[in-house]
Amino acid sequence: MMAPAWTTACPDWETRVVAGGSLVPFAPLYPQEAEAALEVFKGLRIVDVPGRPTFGEACEPWVFDFVAAIFGAYDAEEAKRRITEFFLLISKKNSKSTIAAGIMVTALIRNWRHSAELLILAPTIEAANNCFKPAADMVSEDPELGDPETGLLQVVDHQRLIKHRVTRATLKVVSADDKTVGGKKAAFILVDELWLFGKQARADAMLREATGGMVSRPEGFVIYLSTQSDEPPAGVFKDKLDYARDVRDGRIEDPQFLPVIYEFPKAMVEAQAYMEPAHFRVTNPNIGRSVMADWLVREMRKEMAKGPETRNVFLAKHLNVEIGMNLRANRWPGAEYWAKKADPALCMQTVLDRSEAIVIGIDGGGLDDLFGLAMLGREAATRDWLAWCHAWAHRGVLERRQSIAPKLLGFEKEESLTFVDDKLEDLSAIIEIVSVVKDCGLLAAVAVDPAGLGELVDAMAGIGVTQENGTLIGVGQGYAMMNAIKTAERRLVNGTLRHDGSEMMAWCVGNLKIEPTATAIRASKQTAGDAKIDPVMALFDAVTVMSRNPVAVNTGANRDSYFAALGAA
Repeated sequence: MMAPAWTTACPDWETRVVAGGSLVPFAPLYPQEAEAALEVFKGLRIVDVPGRPTFGEACEPWVFDFVAAIFGAYDAEEAKRRITEFFLLISKKNSKSTIAAGIMVTALIRNWRHSAELLILAPTIEAANNCFKPAADMVSEDPELGDPETGLLQVVDHQRLIKHRVTRATLKVVSADDKTVGGKKAAFILVDELWLFGKQARADAMLREATGGMVSRPEGFVIYLSTQSDEPPAGVFKDKLDYARDVRDGRIEDPQFLPVIYEFPKAMVEAQAYMEPAHFRVTNPNIGRSVMADWLVREMRKEMAKGPETRNVFLAKHLNVEIGMNLRANRWPGAEYWAKKADPALCMQTVLDRSEAIVIGIDGGGLDDLFGLAMLGREAATRDWLAWCHAWAHRGVLERRQSIAPKLLGFEKEESLTFVDDKLEDLSAIIEIVSVVKDCGLLAAVAVDPAGLGELVDAMAGIGVTQENGTLIGVGQGYAMMNAIKTAERRLVNGTLRHDGSEMMAWCVGNLKIEPTATAIRASKQTAGDAKIDPVMALFDAVTVMSRNPVAVNTGANRDSYFAALGAA
């Protein structure tokens, strides 16, 4: 029999999700396998629901579509699964963990390989229990499955394990770490709450270890389940979510990966249509069953009376609205306008091309901090300010600050952050950038935190940037930064400050807290803690000097020859 042809792309997903249609863009590849699995799945009982209904009685069609796609992708003749990876993103309280339990119990029953390992991987013990308990209850509630003498399956509560009495296959629910997944040879893996794995520095290696057994078990699958993160997506969660969206939208062709993502279309997010109760069902396909519409309305009303920090978490968890910035209490007012003023076309080269004068701000601390640089150019035609920013970090920060390690690794992929080793090449890279701007005849000044001058003084002197000639300027910090902070936010509002739109800077801007003093305001690194703000402080350093309307030293003197040499190279 010829293998069926299919695509996992769903380019009309926006229409489908708003209309409440299926987000699986194809019929089951092998209908008989899908029907056999659905017969098992629909017969399992959900014990913690009044009346203890079966999945067949309690679920909406979207659940059966997803289950049919998983089991209907198995080619029994070749003992091979045609679709091996599945990704489901859905709002909280849509019975995700219960459905996960049902899928894995079904897989345990349908599996034919003796002594096979099936694994539910949860990020915490609590999450592991949330998966194991409904699975164990399903078995215990069905005499054919859970009878102590004649049942097909045996539940071992203290090990969070369910064993098949005939094949000796086991379904085990574990809370994840390197030790629990090491050496596993699981053919069927379900990863629950992927967003929490995104906060773990070693999660990528751990998941690779957990899924490595699929190499020699072609009948296997891995399913990733998640709600949105309670802060901007990071780590393995961001990687998998970005990939899933690209496959769904047709930008990447991967017929072995099926994404099912319940989220609002971009236009609805921009219009904040998710605030309307009539639209809650878009990301809550179980509304009216496990999700109560009146509860969401009441909770939304409560959240609107709170600050954006807790409100954003509610929107992320219950409506799958991705948090673009972690807008904290006492946040910098400019953070609300930051994303709107992003111009992805801006890079170091375009700032050089379009500017008549450039101020470079630099801010950094010890090995636990980022070394931030902001190139702030004044556009020749409009006199608008154009910002390109970059950061460096010592690789040891990944161990010392494991809570933010996944984010930093993500910024490295974005190329907005560079890791350096013990040679500390960050300073030489900064000197090279300053040299380029100076050689173009565009450098007005380098603005730095006076407390951070240190080794910069000698390094800058080597390229003719000194305090004596006025091109190296120490910028007052604390309350002395108030004018720069307010100037930057006003220019963001009126659109005369635009930036490169990097996720690194969005994170840093979202981390920034403003402290009121008796007569002024200030932003301090101590307030931000692990959530770094050094590149934003570098921008404020540059804004302080740019506000004085500086001119470039020897404007244009070497600019044409520099670009001619660059083009020749």
